[in-house]
Amino acid sequence: GIETHLTNMLITPQDKNIRTIYRHTKTLKRKKKKKGKMLSRLFKAGEKVLLNLVNKKDLHMASRNQENSTPKVQELYNLCKDIFTGKAPSPASMAVQKLCSVLDSVSPADVGLEEEAQDDDRGYGVSGVSRFNRVGRWAQPITFLDIHECDTFTMCIFCFPTSSVIPLHDHPEMTVFSKILYGSLHVKAYDWVEPPCIISQDKGVPGSLPARLAKLAGDKVITPQSEIPVLYPKTGGNLHCFTALTPCAVLDILTPPYNESVGRSCSYYMDYPFSTFALEKGMKVEGKEDEYAWLVQIDTPDDLHMRPGSYTGPTIRV
Repeated sequence: GIETHLTNMLITPQDKNIRTIYRHTKTLKRKKKKKGKMLSRLFKAGEKVLLNLVNKKDLHMASRNQENSTPKVQELYNLCKDIFTGKAPSPASMAVQKLCSVLDSVSPADVGLEEEAQDDDRGYGVSGVSRFNRVGRWAQPITFLDIHECDTFTMCIFCFPTSSVIPLHDHPEMTVFSKILYGSLHVKAYDWVEPPCIISQDKGVPGSLPARLAKLAGDKVITPQSEIPVLYPKTGGNLHCFTALTPCAVLDILTPPYNESVGRSCSYYMDYPFSTFALEKGMKVEGKEDEYAWLVQIDTPDDLHMRPGSYTGPTIRV
């Protein structure tokens, strides 16, 4: 009422059509606002539809990419095939780095394995019914999974129960890459001292063969987060032993593979402290004496229990 009265007072008869224009303008604004809300709702609805379509397309593309992607184990095989031609005694450093990079990215699932429980009774004899009474009396067999073997390289997996051991052994003229897939593994490794330092049997060496001097190359625990260990024919710990601290699995690549017919047979050793035997006159060692040990070759240990298993990972296209 007051607003209308004031408007009538201010607007002359000639300008009364302004009120009509004003009302029309307000109506248009309301309609525009309403229309804007409708457009906004339509835009948001359209945006949701587009997002759904994009997400479905992305999922479809991801699914297709996953289907078309090369399995890690196949990628590993392809790389090994390219690198290990049999023409060179050891792979080049760049090739080693590339292979280590791919090998480091392999997970248990990539080779058909599930990570074992970290607390179990495998590898133990159990005394009584309580799990706290378990006694480390024996280790169950280590399972060997053959992935691929050819003239130039071998791909395989060793699955260790807790406390199981692969005794000290060598890899003559071989290069070996090892990836811990899960668990914790203690590794003790040696390299032969060159030129060879050998104590003959008549000096009281136990066992049936002479003792040869070796230098400690490593004594540590490795896990999936550890750097890929690489051993070479004369360096890097060519002789090593494994002890499983937990259930664990190791993916090994050996090049060239063991082959008794050409002198690449696996030999086992017992290590003795450096102080066990005296060096010949005039012979000296560099560094600390506790970095050295005498290795005596032995027969395959009776307590080495290994059984074949079935590889269940992706099939390799050769």
